[in-house]
Amino acid sequence: MFISAVTDYAIYMLSPEGNVVSWNAGAQRFKGYTPEEIIGEHFSRFYSEEDRAAGVPERALEIARTTGKFEAEGWRMRKDGSRFWASVVLDAIRDAQGELVGFAKITRDITDKKAAQEALHESEQRFRLLVQGVTDYAIYMLSPTGEITNWNPGARRIKGYEHDEVIGTHFSRFYTEEDREGGLPGRALQQAAEHGRFEAEGWRVRKDGSRFWAHVVIDPIRNDMGGLVGFAKITRDITERRDAAIALEQAREALFQSQKLEAIGKLTGGVAHDFNNLLNVMTNGLSLLRDRSRDPAEARIITAMEQAAQRGATLTQQLLSFARQQPIQPQARDLNRVITTFEAVLRRGSRNTIRFELVLAPRLPHVMVDAAQFETALLNLVVNSRDATPDGGKITVATREVQIGDRQVGTLAAGPYVVVSVQDTGSGMLPEVVGRAVEPFFTTKELGKGTGLGLSQVYGMVQQSGGDLEIRSTVGEGTTISLYFPALAQADEPVAEPATDKVLIVDDQPDVLEVTSELFRTLGFEVFSANSGEDAVEVLRRTPDIRLLLSDVVMPGMSGIQLGHKAQEIVPHIKVILASGYATPALNRDEGSLEGFQFLPKPYRMGDLVKKLRAVGS
Repeated sequence: MFISAVTDYAIYMLSPEGNVVSWNAGAQRFKGYTPEEIIGEHFSRFYSEEDRAAGVPERALEIARTTGKFEAEGWRMRKDGSRFWASVVLDAIRDAQGELVGFAKITRDITDKKAAQEALHESEQRFRLLVQGVTDYAIYMLSPTGEITNWNPGARRIKGYEHDEVIGTHFSRFYTEEDREGGLPGRALQQAAEHGRFEAEGWRVRKDGSRFWAHVVIDPIRNDMGGLVGFAKITRDITERRDAAIALEQAREALFQSQKLEAIGKLTGGVAHDFNNLLNVMTNGLSLLRDRSRDPAEARIITAMEQAAQRGATLTQQLLSFARQQPIQPQARDLNRVITTFEAVLRRGSRNTIRFELVLAPRLPHVMVDAAQFETALLNLVVNSRDATPDGGKITVATREVQIGDRQVGTLAAGPYVVVSVQDTGSGMLPEVVGRAVEPFFTTKELGKGTGLGLSQVYGMVQQSGGDLEIRSTVGEGTTISLYFPALAQADEPVAEPATDKVLIVDDQPDVLEVTSELFRTLGFEVFSANSGEDAVEVLRRTPDIRLLLSDVVMPGMSGIQLGHKAQEIVPHIKVILASGYATPALNRDEGSLEGFQFLPKPYRMGDLVKKLRAVGS
C-alpha cells in the first residue's frame, strides 16, 4: 500500500523477461499510463527509439541480472511522446534458491535538475571562455590556504609562468622578498576572508625576477553554507600608469619650483642692480676721499668702509648670479682640466680631518661654461660639504657623462650631459630643506656663519650655462649635489690649440702657492697646483704630460727632494726645480741626491724664475 501511494518515484516490478507486472501512482504520474494500459507490456516502450535500436533496455536487464544492479541516467518516453530525463535503478529479485524471479525498477524524473546542471555548466563554460580570453588581467583561483588552482593567459603574460609551473604552488611566490618576510600575503588572505575583500597596490615579481607595480583584488569564495572554499584573485600590471603619474607629479613640482625661483630671481636681480648702483657711488666717493685725506685716522676709517663696500659688492654679484643676470663669458671647456687645475684650492676649501677625493671620468666631451664662475661654484659646494661634515668623513668631486630622458632632471631636454657632482658623508638634509636649498639667503647654518647665497650662486651659474642642478640627500648619510651641463657634440668642439707647457707647483703655504701660480700663468703656462707632496703625486698620475715641477723643499710629510725623485719615476722626462729659503749645502741629502734638479733660492723674483726656466729648457 505504501509503494502504491508514492508519487515522487515510479516504482514497479518487471518479469525476468522485462514485462511490467506492477505499477504505482508515481509511475502513472511520470509516464502517463494507467495500470490497465501498461501491465504485461515490455518496459522497453519507455525508452527512446534510438535507445531501443541500440539494445539499451536489454543491456540494462543483463547488467542487473549478472551484477545484481543497474543504475543510469537517460532520456525516457511518456505516453504522450514527450521526453523526460530519468534517474533509473534496476535491481534483480531472486528467491531463496537464488533463482531470478524478476526486477524491481525505480525511476525518478530529474529533468529540472539536469536543466539546472546544464545551465550551470553552460554558465561555467562561458565564464571559463571569458577568463581564458582575458590577457590584460591575471585572473586565477586560490585554495583557502593560498595555493593556486587555475591560471589564465593574462596571468601567464603578466607574470611569465606557464600553467604547469604554478598550479599547486603558493601565491606568495609573486611577492617581493621583503613583503614575504613582512607577512603581507597572509594578511591579504586574512583581510579578504574577514572583510569580504582585499584591494591594494604594490610591487610584484615576475618569473625572470623583474618587478612590476600591480593593482590587486582578492575576493573570498564561499559555498551555500557560507564555508570558505577559496579566493578569486585579479592582478593588473599598472607600472606604466604609475610611472606616468609620478612623471606628471615631478613635472608639476619642477614647474612650480622653476616658477618660484624665477619670481625670486626677478625680484633679487632688481634689488641687486639697484644696490650695485648705490655701491658704485659709495666706492667712487670713498676713493676720492682717500686721495684727498691726509689724516691717518681718516684713512683707516675709509679703508674699513671700502672693505665693507667690497663685501657688499660680492654679495650683489652672488645675487645677480642666482638671478642669471651676471655677465658670463662661456667657452668650450674640458671640465676635468678645469677641476684638476683648481684642485689645490678645492683641497684647501676642505680640512685635514676630511678625506678629499677626485673621481674624474676619462674623455669627457666639452661644455660651454664660464670657467671662473664654475670654479667659484665648485668651491662653494666643497665648502658647504665641509661645513656639513664637522666630525671628519669624505668629500668626493666626480665627473661623468650621462644620457638623460626629457625632464628626467628638472626641465632639461633629453640628450647627453656632463655631470659634475660633489658628494659628502655629512649630516644630510631633510626633504623640506632640500626644497628650499637654492633660495637666496636660505641657510641652515648658525647666525653669522653663512650668507645663504653660496648654493644660489651655483644654481644661477648652471642655469645660465643651459643646465640644471639636482640635490639628493639623506639625513645622517650625506648629500650629493650634481650639476648637469649640456655636452657639446664632437663637431661643435673647438679644434685643439697647440699644447701649452704644463707646470705643477707644490707649496704648503697657500699665499706662496697662489702668487707663484699667477707668475707662471703670466708666462703662458697651464698651471696645476698641490698643497703637499702626496697630493702632487696624485696630480702627476692623473696628468702624465706635465713637463715641469716647481716644489718647495721643506714641507710636512713628503719633502720636495723626495717628491722630485717620485715625479721622475712617474714622468721620466719631467724637469724639477726645488725652491727653498735654505742654502743648497744645508739641505738634507739623506732624502736623496740633488743631481738633475735645479735649485731656486727664496725669495725669488720674476727674473730669477725666468733664468731657471731657461736653464731647464722650458
